[in-house]
Amino acid sequence: MQINRLFQIIYILLDKKSMTASQLAEKLEVSVRTIYRDVEVLSEAGMPVYMSKGKGGGIFLLPGFVLNKTVLTDREKSEVLASLHAVNSVRPEEKDTVLQKLSSLFGSGNADWIEIDFRSWSHENGENETFETLKNAILSKRTAQFLYASGKGEKTFRKVYPLKLGFKEQSWYLYGYCVERQDYRFFKLRRIKDLEVTEEGFNLAVPPKIFSEDNLFKEEYFNLKLRISSKMAYRVYDEFSQFKQSEDGSFTADILFPKGEWVFSYVASFGEECEVLEPETVRMEIKNKLQSILQYYL
Repeated sequence: MQINRLFQIIYILLDKKSMTASQLAEKLEVSVRTIYRDVEVLSEAGMPVYMSKGKGGGIFLLPGFVLNKTVLTDREKSEVLASLHAVNSVRPEEKDTVLQKLSSLFGSGNADWIEIDFRSWSHENGENETFETLKNAILSKRTAQFLYASGKGEKTFRKVYPLKLGFKEQSWYLYGYCVERQDYRFFKLRRIKDLEVTEEGFNLAVPPKIFSEDNLFKEEYFNLKLRISSKMAYRVYDEFSQFKQSEDGSFTADILFPKGEWVFSYVASFGEECEVLEPETVRMEIKNKLQSILQYYL
């Protein structure tokens, strides 16, 4: 249909800046005469399409036309492109993306100030595949089912109506309605295994915000005080907002930490460069854990 072809011509000119009539004709599989007629139609409709003959000539759009006509401000365009850069980082291998199309529409100059990559340094693809599968399930409103590992390593079967994907504190989460728990829950993507999307549909409203409530994950927190050696200074700067440095270079750092088994894993990740100062109960728990582990090395 001509209307579709006219739109294609506009999009191609936005992307390529200029094309010859023969190039457009070949790309759209029509005659050069048809291209000339289409350009005439666009001009009569008020679109600033013009042709230039001779060397370096071709068919052009008046520079800045779409940019000036769009209802978004320059700042809003930059924010849209920045957000798309962030989401696009999940699937950097794809070239024909909404990001590229909007960059052509808005002008790519405003998108060069930011680059975001949510992938880990290990470049594992499992989480990317999970993200893509869940994204499609959300858009098609199809039920997802999977095995989910709790913080204690227990695996349970979950059937979920997926509503939204979100990123918080270095991790991707799925937010949805869990049929087994009869409640809305968050699921960390790294803990989802054997993911399958079924043909069963659902009809639930998608919340405008999922990270707006305090303490979303209903976890209990306590103040953890640590003494950390100067060898781990980079982690202190990265992970703590409250700390003091002593004359010997070591740090005394405080952090609100969720109660659970993972406190031992966190402290152990510092190796011999960290000591728990408070609370005393956590000191004793870690001491008992280390003694239990030591029996395997006697």
